[in-house]
Amino acid sequence: MRRTAAACILVWGCGMFQTGGATMTLWPVDPLIKVFQDDAPGPPGEAKGEAARGEHVSLQVAVRSDVAITGLRATVEPLRREGGDETLTPRAVRFVGYVHVDRPTQKPSRDQLRQPPADYPDPLLETEAMDVPPGRTQPLWVTVPVPKDAAPGVYRGVLRVESAVDGAACQAEQPLAVRIYPVTVDRTRLWVTQWFSMQWRHMDINPEPESEEYYDLMRRYARNMAEHRHNVARISPISLADFSVGDDGTLRIDFSRFDRWVTVFQEEGVIGRIEGGHIGGRKGGWTSDFVVQIREIVDGQVVARTADPDSPEADAFYAVFFPALVAHLKEKDWLHRYMQHLADEPIIPNIKSYEATAALTRKYGPELRTIEACHTKDLVGSIDIWVPQLDYLHKDFAHYRERQAAGDEVWFYTCVFPQGEYANRFIEQPLIKTQLLHWIHFRYGITGYLHWGYNHWPQDSPITHTTPPHEGPPYLPAGDAWIVYPGSDGPLDSIRFEAMRDGIVDHELLCMLAERDPEAAADIVSAHILDFDRYDTDVTKFRATRRDLLRRLSVK
Repeated sequence: MRRTAAACILVWGCGMFQTGGATMTLWPVDPLIKVFQDDAPGPPGEAKGEAARGEHVSLQVAVRSDVAITGLRATVEPLRREGGDETLTPRAVRFVGYVHVDRPTQKPSRDQLRQPPADYPDPLLETEAMDVPPGRTQPLWVTVPVPKDAAPGVYRGVLRVESAVDGAACQAEQPLAVRIYPVTVDRTRLWVTQWFSMQWRHMDINPEPESEEYYDLMRRYARNMAEHRHNVARISPISLADFSVGDDGTLRIDFSRFDRWVTVFQEEGVIGRIEGGHIGGRKGGWTSDFVVQIREIVDGQVVARTADPDSPEADAFYAVFFPALVAHLKEKDWLHRYMQHLADEPIIPNIKSYEATAALTRKYGPELRTIEACHTKDLVGSIDIWVPQLDYLHKDFAHYRERQAAGDEVWFYTCVFPQGEYANRFIEQPLIKTQLLHWIHFRYGITGYLHWGYNHWPQDSPITHTTPPHEGPPYLPAGDAWIVYPGSDGPLDSIRFEAMRDGIVDHELLCMLAERDPEAAADIVSAHILDFDRYDTDVTKFRATRRDLLRRLSVK
């Protein structure tokens, strides 16, 4: 270490440097470990990652000082392959931000990291510099995209930290190392959707709906989803269609806005598949019957309202709408990609109205495949793509295996539930549980994942208020309603979103191994998925398991 009166420079050695009586420490932390602001320094060493070609590597480095750090900045140089000239270029370093979890999940898991109220790490902030109070730990996040043609080997680089500590300008270096295996991940086969909202609350922008700025924002959302391996987008033709009265007095339907939305998500690499938005919803409370959206011509004008699915009015509208939709999807060559939602989360008390909605769809849109998040298995013939909640999948797994054998698809979803020990994306849970969600998919042969909450931010700041009110439970668990945060003009990632992306890639790697050695793939996944709601979440063991997966795939 070299030091002058005005500045101090750390050349990597012990992970700590001093200026005057102040000490600043850097240390690597596995990115699956949530770093809290009162965490004590860990042991020094390289920040290490391992990956296949075509995925991303996350690295985490923590900084702490016993005096205030002013203007903390971090940069990272390209990582160079040992024995070669090839490099990997990381994206700009991001600061891990903290959100206030004011209330716990209604049924917390036994491995809940801290009892709320507490501040938890989650958003990845794209700020250039940050002041860190004395005695507070601040994690830094490095993301390294790995090209599909990257040369295998070990790549090394340096994270550089600059700041003022105790009035002295200081610099420190943290070594980074990434091992790339001769395995390539291209497209992922797990179907993944999270329902997004075209909103810009808490951003610095205010685009007019349907303006170019509006579609630019949509494109940033789509790009963010594609970067995190999402390949399904929920886009509603009935909500986006423009209805008018033709010269002959009949209903005309223009799908141009629907087409533009689909095209944006296609161009950015999400679609995949198109998840047609719901045509129906509950009349009132949770147990009430479903009604469907319709359009009618009244006094020469198109009027929107709802009707019972077995009513003459619903029949008249869908006799026009569904054939028009199917014809349009065929014209665009999208029918094979399209899935139609009917009404969300049917349950036993409203099953008859759901069946009537399905019958209406079968009658006038027999080529449409239906998909639904469902709370009951008693809907054979009404659903083609079943999406039970994870705990319902657990309870009725034999039924869903039968549906797969009959030719139906089976996905699962999580949202407010399941709670307790089940894996989910709640902020209070260990981060590894979010990644292991998609190991569950492989373990039980489930082909898709749905979540409702990509960016449903409340009126209050999602940083300071993470448990918004809800009509069912009195509030939503922290992490349920969003997995990205509002930036200045688009979405900011979270560490949960990074873990989710990595879990989707893990699923693909497991599928690739299963094609070559099904027993080996089953052994690997069973090391961590013990049951639907029991997991081995030891991070050190998980890293060894994933290394074994990559090594097995590397053998010719």
